[in-house]
Amino acid sequence: MSDIKHLLIVRNDKLGDFMLAWPSLALLKHYAPELHITALVPTYTAPIARLCPWIDELLIDPQGDGLGATWRLYRLLRGGRFDAILTLFSTPQVGLAACWARIPYRLAPATKWVQICYPQRMVQRRSRSEKPEYAYNLDLAWRLLGHQGLARRPSYYAVQDPEDWLPIEVQRPLLRVEATRVSARRTAFCVEHGLNPRARLIFIHPGSGGSANNLSLGQYAELALALRHPEPLALVIHAGPGEEPQAEHLAAALGARAVAIARPEGGLEGMVERLAFADLFISGSTGPLHVAAALDRPTAAFYPRHRSATPLRWQTLNHPAKRLTFIPPPHAKADQVSAIEVVKAATRINQLLATL
Repeated sequence: MSDIKHLLIVRNDKLGDFMLAWPSLALLKHYAPELHITALVPTYTAPIARLCPWIDELLIDPQGDGLGATWRLYRLLRGGRFDAILTLFSTPQVGLAACWARIPYRLAPATKWVQICYPQRMVQRRSRSEKPEYAYNLDLAWRLLGHQGLARRPSYYAVQDPEDWLPIEVQRPLLRVEATRVSARRTAFCVEHGLNPRARLIFIHPGSGGSANNLSLGQYAELALALRHPEPLALVIHAGPGEEPQAEHLAAALGARAVAIARPEGGLEGMVERLAFADLFISGSTGPLHVAAALDRPTAAFYPRHRSATPLRWQTLNHPAKRLTFIPPPHAKADQVSAIEVVKAATRINQLLATL
């Protein structure tokens, strides 16, 4: 039996990275339902962390630089009386604070010098991008479960189809919104923006949040105008905080097409409720893409080609049949996402739309 009763799990960076920790949380709760899981998250991702059914409690990371911030985090961890910490993304601040707090079981990737703070560590080589980020996180969860005698990673897991690395214990969608609420929100959105309620709602998110190179607004407009379907299509330009000018510029470029702008209202909870009724979500590799995928919405995403940012490394959590990925052609630079031919991409997206 496990000696761990209260686990702290750490993924305290960006929104997309945090969403890719959800399979690990689901796996841990599957095999240890009585385990009390606290998640260390920044203020930014706390609202969506509250929607996660496998998190029992939140600890807000004080963040900041220097020993002062590390000391504040240490005091938080010391007060939590944790039996174990599982650090999915290791930083010196978290490693030192966990060590000073004398948390008995400490597991993290074997990353740089900070690994000395963790008696239990796992060599991963994530920079090789040999599998999805969420699969690396799952490997750590399997290691913890094995150490505690709760479960062992089955042998098939290491060789299963690279198009889908989720184990059978983790079911889609990982993020759920009640169906009646989704229907009501969709109807209200269509009425508010004068859209045909029977149209396919195609969400286009032109912002990147600084996380990756992206298509230009002109390319997004060209792509949108090339989308076709026998049923009516309505284009919804999705904007995050500070991205409304981009959304308005793109909407203007689309002219007479049925267009609405989904503004960043209601915080992350509001975004989840909007993305839950998207018939297709199109964007670069950014946080809202991973939220839409966790809802198991169909996605089409544009990625750089360099190894640390491939579609495999940042694979989304939706079903393989519901996702399309595009990278720059071989003759272009690895990070030149703008070299992707959007008309050809639209042809593949139209084929996906026809199957949904």
